Amino acid sequence: MVDNLIAKRLFLREFVESDWKDVHKYASQSVVCKYQPWGPNTEEESKTFVEQAIVDSKANPRSRYAFAIIENEKGSLIGAAEINIRDFKNKNGELAYIVHPDYWGMGFATEAAKLFIDFGFSELNLHRIFATCDPRNIASSKVLVKIGMSKEGRMRENVFIKGGWRDSLLFGILKREWKRN
Repeated sequence: MVDNLIAKRLFLREFVESDWKDVHKYASQSVVCKYQPWGPNTEEESKTFVEQAIVDSKANPRSRYAFAIIENEKGSLIGAAEINIRDFKNKNGELAYIVHPDYWGMGFATEAAKLFIDFGFSELNLHRIFATCDPRNIASSKVLVKIGMSKEGRMRENVFIKGGWRDSLLFGILKREWKRN
């Protein structure tokens, strides 16, 4: 188990089984998963997501760190963030995040992503962290730039989602470019 990752307005913590209900509140909405390969989730799919995050937290070596985003003021679970080690030898990790739409545009995704960038470089000793997003997902692109990532390119039709091929924008940051805040 990893200690909570703490920021000004939120903290990230390991998932617990009962979190599936709060996950389902956002993961069942079509607007949330518009650019995702999953969803809208059924209750069973939301339960499975949380159960898998718990199983993955016990893996050795651990490659997936999926945490609940908890808003400090109300103590509400408002989303999820994760970093997946994609290549242990070359120290590459992939960042992902999702936030309940009631909290969009308030900087919560940026705050959570910054915590995981710090965690990835300082605790996991990664050399490079990357993220992808749908080119139409302007808000997510802005988050990735705000956290210090550079746009590295566009992967053409690299993902088959919801019956069609989709491009992905690729963003990345190297440990030497990282400025801990």
